[in-house]
Amino acid sequence: MKVLIVTGGIGSGKSLVSRILTECYDIPVYEADNRAKALYIELPVMLDEIESALGVVLRNDSGMFVPQKLAEVIFTDSDALKKVEDILFPHLQKDFLNWAEEQGKEVVALESATLLEKPQFDDFGDIVLVVDAPKSLRLSRACSRDGQEEGKILQRMSAQPLMNSISDGGCNERVDYVIVNDSTIEDLHQKLTEFIEKYGLTKKL
Repeated sequence: MKVLIVTGGIGSGKSLVSRILTECYDIPVYEADNRAKALYIELPVMLDEIESALGVVLRNDSGMFVPQKLAEVIFTDSDALKKVEDILFPHLQKDFLNWAEEQGKEVVALESATLLEKPQFDDFGDIVLVVDAPKSLRLSRACSRDGQEEGKILQRMSAQPLMNSISDGGCNERVDYVIVNDSTIEDLHQKLTEFIEKYGLTKKL
């Protein structure tokens, strides 16, 4: 089984690429960012460990996980963020591997906005695909999609220095292929087809 990593900066179109992979190439995609949020609820023992490491309570009076409480702690505290990730990521990797085995496919994909920024995933995956677009276009897309002001989007983008570097023409040894999503949906389909054919991943449905 090959594991394809799909990543990219905010507004790059990586979720669209993931949808095309599933709909047109029958490649199932594990959405790591969404699954990470779910694990806080599904794995209370993990949440216990995180609360202990941070020294804070992340649940309400009913015992339900409150994401905003966690966000308030880790948003400006890099040490707290690392503590959370050191606990979360092993569970996330195990969850992905269990999911991947259940798919019964020769190729599966993992979509994550931040995976390449995290050293815990340095050797994870067989092929790394970065979906990119010019910063100004990514900003415009994200503002339109999320209904947020440019300042808030730029703040989120600043947390992805590697993706921003790639947008500026930088290189990273872990990246195998870059698709620049700066035109039409037809153009994106063509670029994705070229990528799929280059690595012999699967045939179009």
